Amino acid sequence: MNRTSSRTLLAPSVALLALTISLSACGASNETGDTGTDSGSSETSGLSGDLNGAGASSQEKAQGAWATGFQGMNDGNVTVNYDPVGSGDGRTNFIEGGVSFAGSDSYLNDDEGELTAAKERCNGEDPIEVPAYVSPIAVTFNLEGVDSLNMDADTIAQIFDGKITKWNDPAIAEINADVDLPDTAITPVHRSDDSGTTKNFTDYLGKASSSWSYEAEDAFPVKGGEAAEGTSGVISAVSGGDGTIGYADESQVGDLSVVSVKVGEEYVAPSAEGAALVVEASPAAEGRADVDMAVDIDRTTTEAGAYPVVLLSYLIACQTYEDQAEADLVKGYLSYIVSDEGQQAASEEAGSAPLSATVAEKAQSIVDAISAG
Repeated sequence: MNRTSSRTLLAPSVALLALTISLSACGASNETGDTGTDSGSSETSGLSGDLNGAGASSQEKAQGAWATGFQGMNDGNVTVNYDPVGSGDGRTNFIEGGVSFAGSDSYLNDDEGELTAAKERCNGEDPIEVPAYVSPIAVTFNLEGVDSLNMDADTIAQIFDGKITKWNDPAIAEINADVDLPDTAITPVHRSDDSGTTKNFTDYLGKASSSWSYEAEDAFPVKGGEAAEGTSGVISAVSGGDGTIGYADESQVGDLSVVSVKVGEEYVAPSAEGAALVVEASPAAEGRADVDMAVDIDRTTTEAGAYPVVLLSYLIACQTYEDQAEADLVKGYLSYIVSDEGQQAASEEAGSAPLSATVAEKAQSIVDAISAG
């Protein structure tokens, strides 16, 4: 699978990450699930052409599953290209017209003019933002002889702020009294690219810890440690060292160890179920259009089993496209993604939490209105 790391505008002619699989007899099921969305409808099948998107690397595995399913139900006549350049670059590429849709781990922010710019790109209409992918962000580490650790938000914050520098620091040792911690230097690994995963992670640190003094940003705010590009880069850097610790979508952590985070009086490991609990209980962002399902995640929940270090990843698109074929492809693909079948495909491939019936139904109604004009 080839990957493109360019942070510049991606024109459709540029070689994007082609999540294309030769499909012969792998047509998708036409069954309708609990959300009432029928992924085998005429709106998602019988299509042809190329569809280009870019954005969150956390969605990479899920996008692969979605592309396979969507291409299959269209008899291989559709090619879906998704470049995991990161959320920030994905939003930029969409706003500048280089791709038809974007994947993003944080919603469009008008403090930086993104929402206004996206509206201009969409011919004056409010852009669509619908949830597509719910997943925990794992705090993952590689430390010889240690398989698991508990940490509270303050400890995690001080590690990534460079204030706790040894693995046997009292702040870690007191929480993990039964673990033999070595006197190994800690190497925190962060994303080098603008990333919605970073924004969600720093949002958690800022809201759950009194030790973190930075704003939630797509760019990691602390100098020092090791920087790596994309989710795969962070995993590679953590895997390749001893004493390393990073943050990444839990679906891509593999065999690396993960931290259980303090929630209330218990320590909770990352899980799709824990992530879903937090999203379900979180309020909608204020002042958004009817076609915008942005959510402000509750990072300080004490609900049993909830895991607050979570990302809610969105699909960003226009309500109206000038070209009918482009409108049909965007509408069909997004419709498949938020359907029961699409959500199940992502759950099986990437370990994400399927959207709840209520959320999926609303997302489907927004996507169904995509048209040409």
